Amino acid sequence: MQRVEDKVAVVTGGALGIGKAACHRLAEEGAKIAVTDVKDDDGKSVVEDLQKNDFEAEYWHLDVADEDEVKKVLNEVQDKFGSLDVLVNNAGISGVNKPTHEISADEWEKVMNINVKGVFFCTKYAIPLMQKAGGGSIINLSSIYGIISAKDIPPYHASKGAVRLMSKTDALLYAKDNIRVNSVHPGFIWTPLVEEMGKESDEGVDAFRRSLDSLHPIGHVGEPDDIAYGIVYLASDESKFVTGSELVIDGGYISV
Repeated sequence: MQRVEDKVAVVTGGALGIGKAACHRLAEEGAKIAVTDVKDDDGKSVVEDLQKNDFEAEYWHLDVADEDEVKKVLNEVQDKFGSLDVLVNNAGISGVNKPTHEISADEWEKVMNINVKGVFFCTKYAIPLMQKAGGGSIINLSSIYGIISAKDIPPYHASKGAVRLMSKTDALLYAKDNIRVNSVHPGFIWTPLVEEMGKESDEGVDAFRRSLDSLHPIGHVGEPDDIAYGIVYLASDESKFVTGSELVIDGGYISV
């Protein structure tokens, strides 16, 4: 199937994990892919893999917290591929794991600059290009912790809650332009970032993963493709009546 045939998709944080999986699944369904990240070697490797399979893809270095760079890169994508139809706002960091009263302003702002301002900047400069194209789909990666919370990483939880509401606001603002905006809310996904957290934990990576598995009624953590397939759906015309929604892909985590 070619579910997103000839659509041009920008994926931020496309070098690893969910972003990498989204690049591959969108490409397999016919999209032209702009892989963007600050991890240049990993990002270029994703593009090489895609091009080996005869998919159209290019890499751009992109710090989503840099407004000028966001504007420059999105316009270059438009110039290269001819339009911009899909934006996957996936780039994000977890930030410090401290109680609120111990977090510095700089530590708080570091998370907000990437997780919230990054979504804002990319959306701000994608919208005019999508208006020009006659419509589009913006897919913002929030989290289960944009819906519920937990006793850790306060800046991350705040940022993902912001992304959830930003998605709904922009869905209302741009529906008249045939631009859909939705948020995706993953449970724990076994990405390089989560694996690294396991390696740094006192219990060790295997016990850490078993502990995460037990949090999900389905019995295990998710894989990047579990989220990527949801992203493909929201990027495709199959979801033409879906905007302002929250796509929860969490193995039952928030149902407990």
